[in-house]
Amino acid sequence: MLSPIDEIKNRLDIVEVIGSYLKLKKAGANWRALCPFHSEKTPSFFVSPARQIWHCFGCQKGGSIFNFIMEMEGVEFGDALRILAQKTGVQLKRQPPELRTERQRLYEICELATQFFEKQIESKTGEAVKEYLLGRGINKESLKKWRIGYSPDTWGGLSDFLISKGYKKEEVEKAGLVIKSETGDNFYDRFRGRIIFPIFDLNSQVVGFSGRIFKSEDTAKYVNTPSTLLYDKSRILYGLDKAKVEIRKKDFCILVEGNTDVIMAHQADSGNAVATSGTALTTSQLKILKRYSDNLFIAFDMDIAGETATKRGIDLAQIQGFNLKVVRLPSGKDPAEIISKNKKEWERSLKAAKSILDFYFKTAFSNQDVKTAEGKKEISKILLPVIRRIPNKIVQAHWIQELAKKLEVKEESVEEELKKVKPETFDLAVELSQPQAPLPKTRREMLEERLITLILKSPQNLNLIEKNRLANFSPQVQEILIKLGKKQTPDSEFFNYLSLKAEVENEEEKEIVPEIKYCLEELQSLEIKNKLNQISKEIKEAEEEKDLKKIEKLTQEFNQLAKEIK
Repeated sequence: MLSPIDEIKNRLDIVEVIGSYLKLKKAGANWRALCPFHSEKTPSFFVSPARQIWHCFGCQKGGSIFNFIMEMEGVEFGDALRILAQKTGVQLKRQPPELRTERQRLYEICELATQFFEKQIESKTGEAVKEYLLGRGINKESLKKWRIGYSPDTWGGLSDFLISKGYKKEEVEKAGLVIKSETGDNFYDRFRGRIIFPIFDLNSQVVGFSGRIFKSEDTAKYVNTPSTLLYDKSRILYGLDKAKVEIRKKDFCILVEGNTDVIMAHQADSGNAVATSGTALTTSQLKILKRYSDNLFIAFDMDIAGETATKRGIDLAQIQGFNLKVVRLPSGKDPAEIISKNKKEWERSLKAAKSILDFYFKTAFSNQDVKTAEGKKEISKILLPVIRRIPNKIVQAHWIQELAKKLEVKEESVEEELKKVKPETFDLAVELSQPQAPLPKTRREMLEERLITLILKSPQNLNLIEKNRLANFSPQVQEILIKLGKKQTPDSEFFNYLSLKAEVENEEEKEIVPEIKYCLEELQSLEIKNKLNQISKEIKEAEEEKDLKKIEKLTQEFNQLAKEIK
């Protein structure tokens, strides 16, 4: 009988799983993408369907489908196993509560809380909530799809329910669902008398909640889950679990502000909409979005002259190379309101979306008098930092030309002023991820990898490696060479990695044999140098012991070996 791990591997295709996170492109027998674990412009991340492995030749991360989920989701093996088991329907043996991981128990608490909130919407008060939401245009299908619920206006309804299910108050607090009283003796429910919108991770697991005020005197319109082990608002985009396929399919993402905007957009066939849920765009969110598309439509109010958190987030998106468009909405209206009254108006707004530069130009010029020196100065003050952020120099040159034309000044003058715009004036809070430096490989390791890669490209050249030289190789390379010599396929992660490397690296046929010979010569030279170093140490020891015979013998060995170095 197969173990759950083998059963999951058999049921899942690594290309399909990784493809749900990244934009994969066919590359011969394999697939490739920009690596999600470090910043790069040229794809060095490869997926092998034949071997069911992945590897990034830039940051050197790689492994199985489980390693990928562990890296992407930031979880341990047990949690990665559970995530993949859910995708396949594989039943994992239920563990006793004390043995389940803390993360796993928090997921269970959030799921039970969601079921509790969903049930409450069927209550008498819940019926009023349902009528309110239906009145706002959210239909019954969306209520179920987004699992919208209601938290009763009591101090301990949810916590009592969760404790009755065997969870401790401290665990419920860690899930962000209760608050400890000032005295520290009691806990009370965080969400009371509120419409509840569960927040999902990329695997549609509930990780947090957003509670909207409903017939309450509480001054806060929204209450959200605080940061927890599961929920980090800087990394979550509301609705992305449901939108990711559509984003990739349509090749653009619509960014809105609120949860109801997302829900209504999805109802209006804009299934590629997501929300920041009241926070400014972060580097982490943008990095996640870039897995699916480089094109971003912004559908909320934006003050181009202000130093708002929203504007800084959009600036950050521009720095990261997104193609940005602005969806102009009627003043004071949000997407949910527009869609509920006139779906066609929303569709027209999307079709009329302007590039971020067109938007900036139109807004800047409409708010200033271009005929005056002061007006020109204010316009350039707004637009030069935007132009400075454009990573593509040809596109940047186009907008320099455009600005000079509209201001009726020389391009050289614009370029001179542009030079004065320092990067630090606009890229505050940029945290572009840098490639994590892989552990440096030794010269021997690099030569051995290169040699095996070349042999795998041209197996007929295996005979260039003399059998008496096998002892000079590392044990894992020896094993590969011996099995290849017996026409057997080695079964190791290292061999799979080298096989993938052989497939993705380009090599001219005429260069292969000289390269193999070069690697063999260099490895032989390294082996001799290592022996010479060892003899040198022994000579030093013999000199300290004043053993003249040993010194003479070792010196002869040293000189003989030194002649073999080419």
